Amino acid sequence: MSGLKNRDFEYDSNSDRFFEAVLNLKSVPECENFFRDVMTISELQAVTERFTVARQLYLDEKPYREINKETGVSTATITRIADWIKNGTGGYKLALDRLAKARHRRHSS
Repeated sequence: MSGLKNRDFEYDSNSDRFFEAVLNLKSVPECENFFRDVMTISELQAVTERFTVARQLYLDEKPYREINKETGVSTATITRIADWIKNGTGGYKLALDRLAKARHRRHSS
């Protein structure tokens, strides 16, 4: 098991309640409102940026330099995200696979 998994965070009943609240949101606008209240603009930008890079690495299979040019994210950060995709808990892969399937279903309907 990689040293990356759940590093420096212990899940508890408070974190479980937070994740349950997220799972109960019903739309993108609801999520936008919730996360804007919960996070600073910088935190929201950072999380969105990481997810964008993960999508480009995992689904689009773009090279690091191309992602760097398109996003301005450093290659060091891109490398860390790639390491989480490869050695992390599987969260990026799960979310991105489900997003891709949902988008495919919407476009083929």
